[in-house]
Amino acid sequence: MNFLIAETFTASFNRLSGVDQKAVKASVFDLQMDRSGPGLQLHRIDNSKDPNFWSARVNRDIRLIVHKTKESLLVAYVDHHDAAYAWAERRRIEAHPRTGAVQIVEIRERVEEVAPPATFDFVFPEPGKEEAKETEASTLLFSSLDDNALLSIGVPADWLADVRAATEDGFFALAAHLPAEASEALLEFAATGKLPAPAPVPAASTPFTHPDALRRIRPIADQEELEQALAFPWEKWGVFLHPSQRALVERSFAGPARVAGSAGTGKTIVALHRAVRLARENPAAKVLLASFSQPLADALAKKLLVLAPETGGVVPRITTASFRGIAEQMYQLEHGVRPRIASDTVLRERLRAAAAAASLKGFSERFLLSEWTNVVDAWGISSLDAYSTVERMGRKSRLGPNQRGRLWPVFEAVRAALMAERYTTWASVFSDLAKALEGKPSKPFDHVVIDEAQDLAPAELRFFAALAPAKVNGLFLSGDIGQRIFQHPYSWASLGVEVRGRSHTLKVCYRTSQQIRRAADRLLPTVLRDSDGLDDERRGIVSVFDGPPPEVESFPNVTAEAEAVRKAVDVWLGDGIAPHEIGLFVRMPELVARARTAIDGLAGAAEMVIAPMSLAKGLEFRAVVIMACDEGILPLDERVSDAADEAELDEIYETERRLLYVACTRAREHLLLTGVAPTSEYFADFKAEAT
Repeated sequence: MNFLIAETFTASFNRLSGVDQKAVKASVFDLQMDRSGPGLQLHRIDNSKDPNFWSARVNRDIRLIVHKTKESLLVAYVDHHDAAYAWAERRRIEAHPRTGAVQIVEIRERVEEVAPPATFDFVFPEPGKEEAKETEASTLLFSSLDDNALLSIGVPADWLADVRAATEDGFFALAAHLPAEASEALLEFAATGKLPAPAPVPAASTPFTHPDALRRIRPIADQEELEQALAFPWEKWGVFLHPSQRALVERSFAGPARVAGSAGTGKTIVALHRAVRLARENPAAKVLLASFSQPLADALAKKLLVLAPETGGVVPRITTASFRGIAEQMYQLEHGVRPRIASDTVLRERLRAAAAAASLKGFSERFLLSEWTNVVDAWGISSLDAYSTVERMGRKSRLGPNQRGRLWPVFEAVRAALMAERYTTWASVFSDLAKALEGKPSKPFDHVVIDEAQDLAPAELRFFAALAPAKVNGLFLSGDIGQRIFQHPYSWASLGVEVRGRSHTLKVCYRTSQQIRRAADRLLPTVLRDSDGLDDERRGIVSVFDGPPPEVESFPNVTAEAEAVRKAVDVWLGDGIAPHEIGLFVRMPELVARARTAIDGLAGAAEMVIAPMSLAKGLEFRAVVIMACDEGILPLDERVSDAADEAELDEIYETERRLLYVACTRAREHLLLTGVAPTSEYFADFKAEAT
């Protein structure tokens, strides 16, 4: 008999007290050990229309709901006595007649009896009576879809009429009652006018192993796996995968591969699951899982523990590190010391001195630093010949042979000065390590998985490409062009990392409401194209839940802004949002105090996260405030005035947009943007959405 756990159980389990959770865990273990459950006092639920629902006694008040057949035992739900029985009486578990996937289906009549949604009128078709036509035809989203089309995407048969009667205002209330695959397909149809073709199902699939069933039901192989699943707070992404995510986790790639997708679509989830899967498949394999910063790498390490127990031998073979962290470790192994990195201040001083010594005229100090950072140092240029031929991608200030010839002695002198003082740069560290690795037949890792890959600098990408072995599943990259905030665009293919034909885009957003995602997407072009010509298509991306629209407010002064932010945060706290589920972001560290003043004295203020936007990557909150979006702060005047040429100026404006996009998409349910008039020019995008 198969033993399985449903996501409806994980969600209900999380709502229980700690004492009750411990008792539930013990009962689930008992149930797995003896599936007849005599000690749990199993009773059939007579009022359920599904004859396979049973209750199991946990204690005097708590009841487990299980679905028991000859072939399977599914732990479906847990709650206090009356609520648990009511849940089972309103549902049935069955294989869909068309797709074959097991679904947890709400019984339509029982839903109407117990909890009719305030924003959705349930449809009760009357035989022989025609429906109203003119006013409805213009507002009904799915009236053009026949039964065959709706069944093909997993809509339960008794919900067909309700789907065809759904309006834009009522659809999200309806979607909450439908299986996820059906609601997602309908959302995509509403957004694009096209109904997605059902993904092919593996021939060996059973109702419980169907890709759509696996997004809500997890088979449990043994007691260790059950213990692992119950040992941590339940995080849906850690247990249940969307079919599009699962396909990328399980697929093998003959060369470098990439997963893309907008914020909240689960790219990091795919990267995590791939790392675990690769470590499990080969007990001797060593896997590197790297991300942009150390805080992000630390977060990945914690999430790994949700997917794999420390005792299973998987986690110890997965190294989590930041880009610079793993490079620093390898540099120390190679040289015996930590790299001495030259700061921007040191670089400016050396460039100024070298330019004066060479009597260089006609080039600003700002241009010299930009050219050094983004061309010479970034690409590891070490000779005039190399500098004469390098493509200065993304830079419109053309430099002819004579100009490059005048500039090169300055850059050569800077490099020599840094070496004499035992300084290096991060680009040099990565480039030197890449050269050392390229000549080695054996590599420290069997698989390299990179998250936040959109912010890899050229030298960093070269390093990871050299670090990954040239074999199946050697290098896997996860990233979103729309979230690139630290790196100028360049060609991956020029460095030998060719992902064309092995690049896939995720389209379902789980983290951010439809309203917030749609408003944030207005900050970016509909289609983003990278330097290798790969398109990141933003059309057709859907969020799986609804919420209030983002609020955009302008104030006459800082005091008025602080009062409004304080009031909004206080309302969220009153609505049950925990302090640690609230984040406040500002453009610069110097503005953190402005945000802190707004929430001083509120209950739980110390638990709220206040940070610069650049540290928002990888974080998520139920509610987010983005403060101090004043003119001159967003985009930041200091960066604008520092642009070396027109192309760099354009890139700065786009980077500032993407920075705001990243901060906005940290919000799940509530988003508030504030500033003192005159406010950021980017506010116009959000206000256009509101109108």
